Amino acid sequence: MTFSIVAHCPRTGQLGVAVSTAVPAVGSMCPYVKPGVGAVSTQSWVNPYLAIEALELMERGEPAAAALRAVLRGDESRDLRQVGLVDAQGRAAAWSGERCTDWFGHLVDDHFAVQGNMLVGDAIVSSMAAAYRASASHDLAERLLRALEAGQAAGGDKRGRQSASLTVFGEEAYASLDLRVDEHPDPVAELRRIHHVALRQLVPFVACMPRKKGAALAPDPEVMRMLLQPPPRRPGGSGQTP
Repeated sequence: MTFSIVAHCPRTGQLGVAVSTAVPAVGSMCPYVKPGVGAVSTQSWVNPYLAIEALELMERGEPAAAALRAVLRGDESRDLRQVGLVDAQGRAAAWSGERCTDWFGHLVDDHFAVQGNMLVGDAIVSSMAAAYRASASHDLAERLLRALEAGQAAGGDKRGRQSASLTVFGEEAYASLDLRVDEHPDPVAELRRIHHVALRQLVPFVACMPRKKGAALAPDPEVMRMLLQPPPRRPGGSGQTP
């Protein structure tokens, strides 16, 4: 009932997940990311502990595939689960249990994995992987979003559309980008619109936030002036041309 991509950017070290489904608030259930450790999407009949425990194992040094095998051994309903994960070295792995709802499947490559279930067909997964590979010159968030758009264009969830999310972490303990569409008739398109706004309003603000390494930055005066404006008057605001 979900299609997703998990990925690691070898250029920046960023980790991220993009996911969409036909239930509300997918961003609260499926994506899990720990900076410097890995990214996971746990889906189908969701078991969040598969993601939580896999990240714990990867933090201890286990590669993605070994972490996945270990957490699945402890889940008696693993045949109902689907999981995609990637570690901070770009080693990816995925699992699609045989009792997932058709169509289901996954594709694993260097630095990313794509997976989906309850889909209209296998073109969703292959289209997402192709879009991700074709966008290598872009930053991770854009690549993930393009992959999600390709999956939706290929048919997506066979029940319809409802929610989507995009999560990216860099070096900090907080997300560099965490966008969610919780209930919408076209959530992937809405996620693209929100991303457009975030690039102009949220990303500059996050860039000024304190960092683990080095002194805390003072807010940029231009960013402060921009955010003191009403939302429609800011760059990317409602009614403005993307």
